Amino acid sequence: MAVVSMSTAAGFRGGLCSGFTGDWGSTLAGAGGAERALLPAWAAAPGHRAARPVRSCPSMKNVNEGKGVFAPLVVVSRDVIGKKAFNQLRGKAIALHSQVITEFCRTIGADGKQRQGLIRLAKKNGEKLGFLA
Repeated sequence: MAVVSMSTAAGFRGGLCSGFTGDWGSTLAGAGGAERALLPAWAAAPGHRAARPVRSCPSMKNVNEGKGVFAPLVVVSRDVIGKKAFNQLRGKAIALHSQVITEFCRTIGADGKQRQGLIRLAKKNGEKLGFLA
């Protein structure tokens, strides 16, 4: 396959020119010198892989662990009554609070979307205050 510059083929001097002929697959994957010349030096090196962006693994840990006004009280309570009993108690408290929010939304005539927004807001506030530490 011959590589012909657009500037010489059209009799055009100066400006942009391209040495690309054929399709991307043959040009980038070809082993010939002409095809390799189109690639930058770092990409033409055999065995070179482009660096992937580093992504951290998602964790279920509370980002506000140990922060907030009530965090020390929550941590001490968890240590005193045990982790399993504490998580059951916390689950019941969260369920009761969600029921109160639902009843409040029924009273004022808020729809389900607004109710979900209020429950999310309660969770964010609980994290900030340290209730979910």
